[in-house]
Amino acid sequence: MNDIETIKEMYREYWKCMIDKNEAGLREMMSADYYLMHMTGLMGGTFNYYSADHDDIRVSIYGNKATMTGKSRVLAAVYGGGRHRWRLCGDFTLKKENGDWKLTGSKASTY
Repeated sequence: MNDIETIKEMYREYWKCMIDKNEAGLREMMSADYYLMHMTGLMGGTFNYYSADHDDIRVSIYGNKATMTGKSRVLAAVYGGGRHRWRLCGDFTLKKENGDWKLTGSKASTY
């Protein structure tokens, strides 16, 4: 698998971990200095993800650094409300550490 496909697969795994509330899996993907800009918390149950259908994943690689933008239709419940479909865009930065790609930051928004 080439680096672009590896990073795209990371995006898919990221959403699987978000849906499963797999904190260890998320942390494994992140660099030590990872930051997240998001509208609310995940692990505390304020924001619950149930599924994600991926519309687009774009990757650009610059040596040992990369950017990725993923657009997904996510089924989620917010603040105890019912499940609704959200069109979420994730803008990610990555770096290669010891041969593995790690997320260094992300910003969530809608599209």
